[in-house]
Amino acid sequence: MKRSVLLESESNIPFRFMEDPMTATLDAPAASPVITPDAAPEQVQPAPHPRRWLGLFAILSADLLNLLDSTVGTIAAPAIRADLGGSTSTLQWIAAGYTLAMAVGLLVGGRLGDMYGRKRMMVVGVIGFLASSLLCGLSASPEMLLVSRVLQGGFGAVMVPQSFGLIRELFGREVGKAFAALGPVIGLATVLGPVVAGLLVDADLFGAGWRMIFLINLPLGAFALYVGGRVLPSSEPVARGERLDVKGALLAAAGMFLLVYPLTQGHELGWPAWSFVMLAGSVAVLGGFVVNQARRNRGGRPALVRLSVFAKRSFSSGVAFVVAFFGVITGFSLAVGLFLQLGLGYSPLQASLTMAPWAVGAFIGSALSATALAGLGRRILHLGLALMGVGLGGLLLVFSLASDAVGTGHLIAPLAVFGFGMGMIFVPLFDIIVGDLDDAEVGSASGLLTSVEQLGASLGIAVLGTVFFTVVGVPGVSGVARFVDAAEVITVIAIGLTAVTFALGFLLPRTARQAH
Repeated sequence: MKRSVLLESESNIPFRFMEDPMTATLDAPAASPVITPDAAPEQVQPAPHPRRWLGLFAILSADLLNLLDSTVGTIAAPAIRADLGGSTSTLQWIAAGYTLAMAVGLLVGGRLGDMYGRKRMMVVGVIGFLASSLLCGLSASPEMLLVSRVLQGGFGAVMVPQSFGLIRELFGREVGKAFAALGPVIGLATVLGPVVAGLLVDADLFGAGWRMIFLINLPLGAFALYVGGRVLPSSEPVARGERLDVKGALLAAAGMFLLVYPLTQGHELGWPAWSFVMLAGSVAVLGGFVVNQARRNRGGRPALVRLSVFAKRSFSSGVAFVVAFFGVITGFSLAVGLFLQLGLGYSPLQASLTMAPWAVGAFIGSALSATALAGLGRRILHLGLALMGVGLGGLLLVFSLASDAVGTGHLIAPLAVFGFGMGMIFVPLFDIIVGDLDDAEVGSASGLLTSVEQLGASLGIAVLGTVFFTVVGVPGVSGVARFVDAAEVITVIAIGLTAVTFALGFLLPRTARQAH
């Protein structure tokens, strides 16, 4: 899948950036590319680079690192916990740590490329991602793994935003050819990624078990580094000498952490008083972030967020839509993965194959929505949400009627319908949300939406994961039945949040932002 994302390139030209369906389906996501231009600069395009296709493969290899590691949470987490130990919250943090770091890092990742050069920051991101992947693979404790996952997410947020600018520099006036070739490749990787992850865990190559999920990044990243270093263009930074808003970034990081941490840990520790203090503190700190950004906006200094975008109700509603939507699909995917492995006893490969119809449906839905967008506008969002509701309703029926006899055959059709509806939303979503914004606001707004997407994913993992383990631990229920009950409750919550998202959709612009 890959929902459309308008981000800001070095020349403030918005572009569309599609996200892989399994990224959202199995962890969130994060921002990796299938990319189509959203607006073309009115200037003569440079001639294409003679080794542009080799350079494209290097960029694709770097972005595949993010695609692979965004899917491991629901597939490998039970095996990781069985080996390293840790609490139930460890299963949530394996996914949430990555997405939370991405949420914060994406606020500054693109800006770093403008300040220090896109090739340089791509290389820094890949090196950091590979080092943190190695640390993940060598982790001897849950704490070491979680710190390494946070590092992965942070370096991924530096690496991924550089892709479009580099592709545009490589291909010049032939950039459309790159996008046409890139789409099917990412689509195929999207469908096969989770299956490969499950296969690697089950195969236990070299006795590495789940560690191979992270160690497989090393040859892929080495290719990206070697070829990218020789082929990718080294353009002059467009914002050299400007200062990064470090204070704003720290406030945003602290506020998001204070929000997600107690939601993830609170249940396991009995909801101590400090968990509520942290939640209240998150409101204060995020408020401080808003004040900081307002001051920088008024003073004409570079800021992480252009607050003027919130003056439009459609954009504010869009932010709420993104949090709810990505919270549902990411938190629900975690719960399904845990249900299959911990409840039904499936192996990682069995679980990934059972969830494959979800990914295939999302891929098909994404492809169809791209052609239907011009005629349907925001109605395509409501159509996709309605199909998600149908799929969730089918799953609820399965859990209610099949009870502890739930099997793969019962889940295929509902998961495929849910994925199909979900996929219809990814491509047009961000273009619709920014439909009413001025040209100068689009870059900042789109970068903010990408970060909010990751925050929504983290909240979904924290909240739905906590509810799942709370229901599983209810006394008086044992065996598979308690996991079926938990899956049923999570499905009901997902239906409710989907309904909220459906209502928010009416506040969005009627049509998507058009290329101009």
